[in-house]
Amino acid sequence: MISYNEIGLRAAKPEDCEQLFALIKALAEYEKLSHVVSGSPAELQEHLFGTTRFAEVVLAEVNGQVVAFALFFHNYSTFLTKPGIYLEDIFVLPEYRSKGIGKALLTKVAHIAVERNCGRFEWSVLDWNESAIGFYRQMGADLLPEWRICRVTGEALSLMANTGLA
Repeated sequence: MISYNEIGLRAAKPEDCEQLFALIKALAEYEKLSHVVSGSPAELQEHLFGTTRFAEVVLAEVNGQVVAFALFFHNYSTFLTKPGIYLEDIFVLPEYRSKGIGKALLTKVAHIAVERNCGRFEWSVLDWNESAIGFYRQMGADLLPEWRICRVTGEALSLMANTGLA
C-alpha cells in the first residue's frame, strides 16, 4: 500500500484537462461505456473553469503523476434544507488500485462536504461492480435499493423540454 504521504491530492487546474479527459475515457472503457463519451478537453475545461462552473475535481498524484480523480458537484436536499455533494465519478488507474488512493479521494470529498456544511454526500454505483460496492460499504456508505436513477438524454430530453409548450 502507498502511504498517505506518497499520495498527493489537489484541486484540478485548467492545464490538467487533457490528462483528466484521458482518465474519463479510461473510466468509460472500464465501465464498457466508451461509446457514450463525447465532448473534448476544451469543453471540460470550460465546464470546470469557465464563467459558470458546473463541477469540481480533486486529482490524486503519485510521484508527480496524475493517477486518479474524483469529480463532484453540489446538489440540494429539500428535506434536510441543506446543500449536498454528488460524486459523479471516481476513478483510479488499474495499476494504482488497492493502494489507498480511492479511500484518500473519498475521504477528501467527504471532508469538503463537512467543511461546506453539507447534509449528505452521495453517488451511484453500477450493480455489477462488486469490488466498488464492497469498498463503499467498507467506507460507511449505505446502498439504497429502493431508489432508482431516472435519466433523460438526447432527443428524449429535447422532446421533454418541448412537451406541452405552446
